[in-house]
Amino acid sequence: MRLERSARPAQWQATTLLTAVMAFSMLQLFLIGALGPRLVVEAGIPRSVLGWTTTAGFGVAAVLSLSAGRWVDRLGARRCVVAALALTATALALMGTSSGTVMLLAAVALGGLPQALANPATNKVILATVEPAARGPVIGWKQSGVQLGAFAAGLPLATLAVWTGWRGAVLTAAAIALLTAGWAIRALPPDPEQTTVAPEGDPPRARVGRLAAFSFLLGCGIAAVNTYLALFGTQHLGLVPLVAAWLVAVLGVTGIAGRVGWSRRAGRSERPESLLGLLAAGACVATALLAAAPLAPALVWAGAAAIGVFAVAGNAVSMLAVVRRADVRTAGRDSALVSAGFFAGFAVSPPVFGLLLESAGYVWGWALVAVEFAAASMVAAMRPNR
Repeated sequence: MRLERSARPAQWQATTLLTAVMAFSMLQLFLIGALGPRLVVEAGIPRSVLGWTTTAGFGVAAVLSLSAGRWVDRLGARRCVVAALALTATALALMGTSSGTVMLLAAVALGGLPQALANPATNKVILATVEPAARGPVIGWKQSGVQLGAFAAGLPLATLAVWTGWRGAVLTAAAIALLTAGWAIRALPPDPEQTTVAPEGDPPRARVGRLAAFSFLLGCGIAAVNTYLALFGTQHLGLVPLVAAWLVAVLGVTGIAGRVGWSRRAGRSERPESLLGLLAAGACVATALLAAAPLAPALVWAGAAAIGVFAVAGNAVSMLAVVRRADVRTAGRDSALVSAGFFAGFAVSPPVFGLLLESAGYVWGWALVAVEFAAASMVAAMRPNR
């Protein structure tokens, strides 16, 4: 699957495709966040249930990630990329046609499977097709695809929902995901007939475990912001639903810039993970801006932008740290373990935030997010023994 150095157009096509794969892998989360006000008003979804929709998707993703890496190592990256896109299209179609809370939760839960496949599959494609010196920028762009999904949910799809309703916007996203699956079949090189995997008993390294713990805490904070930021804008800052959805788009745009920029810097370092503590600390400051927004509403835009620059960028740097020292036999598994931590954070945090929101208000919810980012910074400062 390795490309020659001269095959730059093919490498750029692969980078663009992998970016799209990552955008679709978490699009449901961002659609629920951006369309949250419409789901509450038009579909009658209780606001506390918004957190449980996130839990349904990412709880499944966290559990399946424990084995998804081995699936990728055995079945091949191309097959798993195509499967992830097809499953995403199916999950979005079910979400767009759901008739109640239970069906909506089931559709989002199905979306957990492509979420589990996305990182190990795309990382394995990069290891096979991209020269080591170029992997930092490529991973930065690839991981920025998640934030491209946030931008798509917060601006074009949220705007489309004004004319077609939230169902029309979700079904449009499903159709585009299916078309992207067809593109992947044509663009990615075939998987080898046989794949080499690590022995079953080979344990993950302590460094991978530390990255998984960091990703769990980072995911906790990011998930709460993604799920409730637009609702916070409408209920406490007086923003109309469309403008509140733009907060998610701002987070998406700055997240792209943060992931690409910080990944480029990390790619020049022997220890990319050394930047993680700084990024988590910056996320704490961003959360403080959100908490202060009721006093000065303009701060919510600065806070959303800073969450993208610092918190969202942390996931790209952690993935680069995995790939930097990955054994080709265990690349899928190591990537999946770190993703499992990230997804577990997404599953756990929003319902807790929702409970705090109902009982104590947004101030305590933002305080929880700040504590989660501070704990991530502490984990990043630890050095594993091996």
